[in-house]
Amino acid sequence: MHIRRDALRAVECQQQLMQSHVAKAANTVFGRDHHFHHIDSYDAWKQAIPVVEYEALLPYIERAKNAERDVLWPGIPQYFCKTSGTTSGTKYIPLTKDSLPNHIGTARNALLSYIAETGNSKFTSGKMIFLQGSPKMDTLPSGIPYGRLSGIVANHVPGYLQKNRLPSYATNCIEDWEEKVNRIAEETLRERMTLISGIPNWVQMYFEVLLAKSGKQTIADVFPDFDLFVYGGVNFEPYRAKFELLIGKRIPIIELYPASEGFLAFQDSQEADGLLLNVNSGIFFEFIPADEYFNEHPTRLSLSEVKVGVNYALILSNNAGLWGYSIGDTVKFTSLNPPRIKVTGRIKHFTSAFGEHVIAEEVEGAMIEACAELGVEVNEFHVAPVVAPAIGLPYHEWLIETDSALPQDKRARMAALLDASMQRHNIYYRDLIQGNVLQPAVLTFVRKGAFNDYMRKAGKLGGQNKVPRLANDRKIAEGLRG
Repeated sequence: MHIRRDALRAVECQQQLMQSHVAKAANTVFGRDHHFHHIDSYDAWKQAIPVVEYEALLPYIERAKNAERDVLWPGIPQYFCKTSGTTSGTKYIPLTKDSLPNHIGTARNALLSYIAETGNSKFTSGKMIFLQGSPKMDTLPSGIPYGRLSGIVANHVPGYLQKNRLPSYATNCIEDWEEKVNRIAEETLRERMTLISGIPNWVQMYFEVLLAKSGKQTIADVFPDFDLFVYGGVNFEPYRAKFELLIGKRIPIIELYPASEGFLAFQDSQEADGLLLNVNSGIFFEFIPADEYFNEHPTRLSLSEVKVGVNYALILSNNAGLWGYSIGDTVKFTSLNPPRIKVTGRIKHFTSAFGEHVIAEEVEGAMIEACAELGVEVNEFHVAPVVAPAIGLPYHEWLIETDSALPQDKRARMAALLDASMQRHNIYYRDLIQGNVLQPAVLTFVRKGAFNDYMRKAGKLGGQNKVPRLANDRKIAEGLRG
């Protein structure tokens, strides 16, 4: 497949993309402002194009939203993707005729790679469901359509897939997530479902509703031909034990790494470790060592300069007109030829009230180890610092939701396992514990449904939303406890 061929010449593909992006956008407003005509190397690129977050591009995006031509990319954006940013509030991300194939074609490539590797195409013969936000579109005053990414992509799903796709358009447009999941369960309960896709926590909710409505013990009893689970957005491992219990068996899984800013990577192999970086699909990637991200002059690397196992903040420039754009995610390379990555967290989602800089990869790894050791299934969890407790030293509080209460001895064992794992994987945390600056982790078990209730109150129940694993403050923690 050409996907593998491109992956094995990844650095060359990326160099060509950089050059073609510069040439094509040289006469845009952004291109003239940043002297694209003088960019003839990656060093020149770095001098001309700063690393930015959404707010820095906002003046250009506002002009593009008003249908001004040739602002960030030649022509006028075909759509704007409206997304709730974690740190920036509502964002409008441009999508162009040139960038749409990246969003539409990558999931297809992941499925084709799976079929090519395994020879299994049984899932194509049944019904497929994609748990997502509403496909309903709105229109800006300038006449440019906008909506959620799922809605935009839904308008471009090939006809041959539409006949097997659920739920109905009317059900998909329901805004209230709980009502929507109930309707989806009713629509799919008697169908021959073979592929189910979505963010794991919301798919879990769908599974639980199905079991309640059907009276069956497992999803395998409800859908005997369910053959493939496709997901993205979070690390699946903390959910795996719970999913296998709900489904009643282990089924093949494909991981995707989609974002409003671009479809960045996908699982191309059931055997390989990590997701194949989308090196020839309109996105030029750069990487900043995560521990330098907040420095005044951080190191900025192209794909040819990265190393396996280093935590990097991911920067992209694409053919929708995002330039030097920090999407906020951190990744590690698991291999370089071909380039495969793992998502390790969010650059601004961490706990470092005492200089420990704990990241999502570390807390998720600790939870996976503890659950495996104890045979416990955890629905959700969140970690936040307690800086000034009423008694004793500060600590990290782990707020955990399970289906049933754990006995006290198992809770104590879980706390010890989590803390031991954190000390093994984060030397700063270990030094703080051993230096009597922090006391070991404290676990708080919240009632079942607390995480969904928090998301409902925040107006983020369902769709692509998820509770961050970590925070450097107590806002989410207090919401979960309340």
